[in-house]
Amino acid sequence: MCKLIINNGFGPASNDSEGVLSDNGWYDTNQWNLDLIFNTRMKNYECLTNDSSMAAAIFVPFYAGFDAQKYLYGYNIAIRDAASLDLVDWLQKRDEWKRMNGQDHFLVGGRVTWDFRRLRENDSDWGNKFLNLPAARNMTMLLVESNPQDSNDFAIPYPTYFHPSRDSDIFDWQNKVMQWDRKWLFSFAGETRNHPDSIRSLIINQCRTSSAGEYLGCGSWEINCHSPSILMNTFGRSIFCLQPRGDTPTRRSVFDSILAGCIPVFFHPDSFYTQYTWHVQKNHKQYSVFISEDEIRKNVSIEERLSRIDPMRIMMMRREVVNLIPRMIYAESKLDTFEDAFDTSVKEIINKVTQLRHT
Repeated sequence: MCKLIINNGFGPASNDSEGVLSDNGWYDTNQWNLDLIFNTRMKNYECLTNDSSMAAAIFVPFYAGFDAQKYLYGYNIAIRDAASLDLVDWLQKRDEWKRMNGQDHFLVGGRVTWDFRRLRENDSDWGNKFLNLPAARNMTMLLVESNPQDSNDFAIPYPTYFHPSRDSDIFDWQNKVMQWDRKWLFSFAGETRNHPDSIRSLIINQCRTSSAGEYLGCGSWEINCHSPSILMNTFGRSIFCLQPRGDTPTRRSVFDSILAGCIPVFFHPDSFYTQYTWHVQKNHKQYSVFISEDEIRKNVSIEERLSRIDPMRIMMMRREVVNLIPRMIYAESKLDTFEDAFDTSVKEIINKVTQLRHT
């Protein structure tokens, strides 16, 4: 665990085994490290104040995701809920809370929303009940996957492997990505799922049987999908990257593929379109392709569907994807001209709280 959270949550520096990464900013970042990454950036936020009466919004420095993750397996609900209950009890006693009953408070949990939404008091049920506590429902929770039907949690990007420290690092990477020779029409990195509704096996079969497709296996003992260099090499040589639902609707792989300039192909709207509304434009056709899960079950050919897309449109879509990169990453520090995922998230929180104050 200690190795995973060094460098303020970025993890160890990456080994560029494939020789495809740019010179600076690459780390073996664990996808669940958002708590530490976001908290570190917040400590250095240029507009931070200790005077809550002057604050546009109030950040709660609680490692909600780490707390949930620590007790997900093998612990009773009393242990799983303990820190959450202590937190809301402490918050409600503070003067800052009483001004807006917590509506100006926000915190980060680098897990999916379902880890915080246990409905019953059964030890056999999943997760803790933090997001179902009345006080927590007054706050805003930033998660890597939200419940699109709920108004108190919002999805922000999963951490990727790229954490630049200056604008030139992003420009260099964007230029590199635009110049890659993409030999495969489409690729998929992942494994099958046991869920009866999963289309993973159908997608993998299409990748394996198509001369235009590439499949990168990610089994329990595979290191492929945990190597930034291997992933960027696969996605960077692909025009389209297939992004079906994972264990939950979203996947970190979406952000890895965008980082490589690979146009994502989605099969369910909750994988991206209903999630990261603060960070991407509403017209999803500009940067992605949608093929419904039902079409895949009816044996629609992914290769045929993608090969019909005009090359000029593909080039325009790739530019849109590459332009998304700054808002999909967490920079090491504040950048000069780019807004990263942290900047965008904080700006949207402030806008949300400002609107609440005027209602």
